[in-house]
Amino acid sequence: MSSPPIARVRPGSLAELAGIRPGDRLLRIAGREPRDVIDVLFWQADSLVPVLIEKPDGHVEELLFEKHPDEDLGLEWDIATWDGIRLCTNNCFFCFLKGLPKGLRRTLYLKDDDYRLSFLHGNFVTLTNLTEADWERLAEQRLSPLHVSVHTTDPALRRRMLKNSDAPDILEQLRRLGALGIQCHTQIVVCPGVNDGDHLRRSIRELLELHPTVLTVAVVPVGASPLLEERAAKRDGLPLEPPTGEYARSIVELVRPFQREARRRFGRTVVQLADEYYLAAGEEVPGAAAYDGFPQYENGIGMVRVLLDDWHRLRAHLRRRHVRPRFARAVIATGTLVAPTISTIAAEFAGLTGTELHVVAVPNRAFGERVNAAGLIHGRDYLSALAGRDEPLVIVPRTSLDYYGRYFLDSLATDEFAARLERPVAFVHSWTDVLHALTQGPEPPLRNHAPNGIHWALPDEAVPLDPAAVR
Repeated sequence: MSSPPIARVRPGSLAELAGIRPGDRLLRIAGREPRDVIDVLFWQADSLVPVLIEKPDGHVEELLFEKHPDEDLGLEWDIATWDGIRLCTNNCFFCFLKGLPKGLRRTLYLKDDDYRLSFLHGNFVTLTNLTEADWERLAEQRLSPLHVSVHTTDPALRRRMLKNSDAPDILEQLRRLGALGIQCHTQIVVCPGVNDGDHLRRSIRELLELHPTVLTVAVVPVGASPLLEERAAKRDGLPLEPPTGEYARSIVELVRPFQREARRRFGRTVVQLADEYYLAAGEEVPGAAAYDGFPQYENGIGMVRVLLDDWHRLRAHLRRRHVRPRFARAVIATGTLVAPTISTIAAEFAGLTGTELHVVAVPNRAFGERVNAAGLIHGRDYLSALAGRDEPLVIVPRTSLDYYGRYFLDSLATDEFAARLERPVAFVHSWTDVLHALTQGPEPPLRNHAPNGIHWALPDEAVPLDPAAVR
């Protein structure tokens, strides 16, 4: 498998100093032909690294890098797996991708289940398609941590949930990973009436016994569009609805004893609850220390705490120092789940800065209003919600864009979005970003901090279309 052309060479890196340029091809590294980006990362970890580079004109150069083993060469590719992306062979009734509306770019429908992307980008995988060759590679390269979708530790129930009668026992697989020195962040997608209650207690208890191989256990609610809800109800007779306040409180109360036990035994919380459960239950989210460094942040766990703590720091700053915003008025558009929290902070922010700040809760028309996270709102839904408003600055969560910061889920480009609104738009991660946009003006969105879901931002032609691309 030949490598694709190098997409980027980091400025000031060893590769740039050696004359390697975008468009060159890496033929061999450390005497071996790399299969993907992981091989490059693994084989460059040495003090002497020979590489073979092919220039666009066909000329081949041999280079020898003398460096610290931990120093990176500085080569980047847009596509991490050069033989295609390994696809999911399960048929989960609660799979969010089944509820996607039609007409989105093809990469968004890609059901990946590739352990390499789990290591590189934090994508969750089921481990149901691992071959012995994969286990041999895991043993050699110690790809850690992985991100594993467990859902339940009951083998029979897990096979029913995945609709895969050949799914291995996940606890045995996790123990095997632990024997190789590989750790995992795990998740349980809670489907009411299926894997909650005693099933959830059993799963958490058995996963805790595998700590520190199991670093964290994320408990998250099933995310279902009306289309997926209808299919699950009609075909499987199962309710896939967002948690009510009462149900969310029951999940919070179920999980708390395990969190206390983990802190007592391990000095870590380990079992992490999705923000949505706390918000739906009307409960205060835990303090930052409870999130063990926020390793499940991109899974919707700890986002509200990070938002609040950023605001508390900024509020203290604003109380000490007067600021003069360039924009006297602005509107923040966000998802309905977090809008009440944003509104409370916005009122304080306005009082400290003199800015007239309005918050618009944007209903999700594309997926259905029950899908309430800002990261799943289409650009056109934002446009509809902002129609008729005249604030001179629009502020939108950065999470609504792809990894590169170029498009919304519906492929609406950020520059077209601003052009339709006929005013500047700031895409923000935090209240510190909000203040910067108000005082300095908005800046173009940068690449995301975390690489989760980077392949969903790939062009359509990057999607493997036949089984030959899935090995």
